[in-house]
Amino acid sequence: MKISLLLLGALLCGTGGAQGAARTDPFLRQSPAQTSPILRPLPTVPSAASPTPSRLNGSGVQTATFGNPRTSSSGAQTRVVFDLSPGVTYTLVPSTTGLTLDIEGARVVPMLMAALGSGVSEYRAGDGRVSVRTAFALSASAGWRASEATLASGTRVLILDFGSTVTGGASESLRAVARPGVLTTAAGQAAAPLGLSPAGALSVTSVPVARTPAVPLASTAVPRAGNADQLPPGDTVSPGAALPLAPALPTADSSRPSALAGRVSGQPLGGLLGAPRFGTTPGLTRVVLDLPPGTSYVIEPHALGVRIELTGVNALPQHIQNVSPELRSWRLEPTAAGSTLDLVTGLPSTPRSGWRAQLLAPTPGTPQARLAIDLSPALVNLTPLAATERRLAAVPPVRMASGAALLALSAAFAPPRVVLDPGHGGRDPGSVASVIEKEVTLAVALRVRDLLRPAGVDVVLTRTTDQALDGVKSKDLQLRAQLAGPGTQLFVSIHVNALEAQTALRGYGIETWWNPNHPLSDDLANLLQRRVIETTGSFSRGLKSNQPLAVLKNSRVPAALVEIGYTSHPVDGLNLQNANYLDRVALGIAQGIRDALTSDLGAGR
Repeated sequence: MKISLLLLGALLCGTGGAQGAARTDPFLRQSPAQTSPILRPLPTVPSAASPTPSRLNGSGVQTATFGNPRTSSSGAQTRVVFDLSPGVTYTLVPSTTGLTLDIEGARVVPMLMAALGSGVSEYRAGDGRVSVRTAFALSASAGWRASEATLASGTRVLILDFGSTVTGGASESLRAVARPGVLTTAAGQAAAPLGLSPAGALSVTSVPVARTPAVPLASTAVPRAGNADQLPPGDTVSPGAALPLAPALPTADSSRPSALAGRVSGQPLGGLLGAPRFGTTPGLTRVVLDLPPGTSYVIEPHALGVRIELTGVNALPQHIQNVSPELRSWRLEPTAAGSTLDLVTGLPSTPRSGWRAQLLAPTPGTPQARLAIDLSPALVNLTPLAATERRLAAVPPVRMASGAALLALSAAFAPPRVVLDPGHGGRDPGSVASVIEKEVTLAVALRVRDLLRPAGVDVVLTRTTDQALDGVKSKDLQLRAQLAGPGTQLFVSIHVNALEAQTALRGYGIETWWNPNHPLSDDLANLLQRRVIETTGSFSRGLKSNQPLAVLKNSRVPAALVEIGYTSHPVDGLNLQNANYLDRVALGIAQGIRDALTSDLGAGR
């Protein structure tokens, strides 16, 4: 049997078998013939919105590139240089946040870099646009200068200079490619609410806002200390043209937190959600969504921005970067229930800070409501304090030093004493912009006193009215520090910060200063900073100690100085005008002081 099978196999492998396999074998026994692909160029149609065919290769791929800048700095000025390929065109757009270049005829190399120098705070590029961010506002002729040149190698270059003292704007040969950016309207000029135009067009105008009249600085000049670094931050700021205050949402009540969820009334219509519209003003960006009837939304603040979950409306995937300093990117995506809009700010948002939102009724003739969302890291918690929040737990008395006890007729314990120092006063107004510093610091100090005294703290104020302790600044600061004499546990000074107009957008939030005058001063500063940030939701600028301040270094007890906001910032300036914000600042300072006294931090315990 085995022999028969072997013979049958041999026959199948013979000549006849091979011929049968050639006709019916399902396997490919040799390599297939090779055929080279044929490449055909894609058709290109020249238009104003697309590059001309001369800058495309045979496959319709962009060959010219724009980007990879070369930079250098000298003092406060930064130079940025770009190579210009043949046929590349651009538009220069100065604004209050920097310079934007819209590029035609080349692929913009995607790139994100931090400060390129003292005059450039950020560089962003991609999607046909380059954004050079500055910490100072640019006008048509101030803060920047642009020109072209041809190098010895024959390369054409674009030269951009940035600095708060740079002037010139676009050179004469480039004025045709420069156009105004997002500039604010003049006071009294009619303007539509920021970004709220009902049509698809983007509104970028800002609303004139009534501002606190500025005090004539000529009549309030006061001799300064001989050494500028002995003064609190912001005291040496030169007056200048202040940026306009940020517009509020229409009919919004800042004392009520924005709703985290809502619904557009009416029967659901479905459909596709259009791309969000944007409007910008210095220090704030407004995002507007046109929502059809029946749409529901949920706002979710998080560590890098805000997410809006939408139900009842679909969307096509969209993604845009580099919208503004307050909005790094947005992404719209469909979901099973509707769609999601992610607004990336790069900074933490909480349920009551970093953003505001309001659902606006449809405008006449349109069925869509508008969800307006304001984004700014300087937006804080402005809700009123509850009655229970205004009551501090009692602070135990402290044991007096032996000498003090004898003077007190052998009393061994006494209420802890704290010195509060409202900055400035009298002929010295401090910083003057959206508010007058000396008025705000006194208002906060009085609030702190009224919170601490019922809790059993002996509060001493360096001033209770609009007056200084001495007409000479250095002597005034020294006298304030000396009020924290024997028997005093803590010294806390209260100030308002400021930056000059060209750098005002850089300054917002709260910072606390300390000097190494006492081993526990840094602990006091940390407690104050943490508590004020908790109660206000303000942006935390952290602790500072790299500058000697006379009012701190001359104190013999733990001492700290709290800068409660920037009067020069368009959004922070509004915070400082708000009584609820001042209440919250005062509560944070009072809680920090109580924490210090009850944790044995106060001197003399």
